[in-house]
Amino acid sequence: MYNFLKTNIMDKDAIEDLKNHYSQIGLNKTNLDPDPLNQFKSWFKDAVNANLFEPGATCLSTATKEGQPSARTVLLKGVDKRGFLFFSNYESRKAQELGQNPRAALVVAWIELGRQICISGKVSRISKDESTKYFHTRPIGSQLSAWASPQSKVINNRHILEKQRLKIEKKFHGGKIPLPPFWGGYCLTPVTVEFWQSRPNRLHDRLRYKRLINNEWIIERLAP
Repeated sequence: MYNFLKTNIMDKDAIEDLKNHYSQIGLNKTNLDPDPLNQFKSWFKDAVNANLFEPGATCLSTATKEGQPSARTVLLKGVDKRGFLFFSNYESRKAQELGQNPRAALVVAWIELGRQICISGKVSRISKDESTKYFHTRPIGSQLSAWASPQSKVINNRHILEKQRLKIEKKFHGGKIPLPPFWGGYCLTPVTVEFWQSRPNRLHDRLRYKRLINNEWIIERLAP
């Protein structure tokens, strides 16, 4: 798994210099990795090295079986040969929509670097063992909140959440907090991955990887 890092914010002038640097270099098939997951990791390292705030923040778009879309920001927690990993409450709105329609899209935008990545594919749950392993790497407070929050449900006030969290904290006080049965991870297995690089005069570079039936990738250039 490719682990993401928290970073500090880089100096504004330094980021502008970096953006101009990438803008001048541009994006060509010859300097792309044949595998979009490896190319993503390379660009992610650039974002980490630039000390961007929450470089793993991504917009996840899902839809109901009728096609009604919804979107929200989630944190990517890893990239491996399967695809892109994130975690959620299995009773949340996004989870319900993924249960009806497992196709989804991710957008990662690093505006400071003039870069964007658009990903589409099919989403599936990862194993309980893998979800448990990640759950226990989270801060204790986050583990307790995962138990306490009925994510996406209507509640009367914040006090209900705080009261439930205290109740959960007392219940597990002094012991290891187990993985909630309604919480865990997802993997988006990509079908397309598009890398966008800003260029002068709005003639931006767009290179799209598309997965073929034999699971090989082709790379196509798109007009900006």
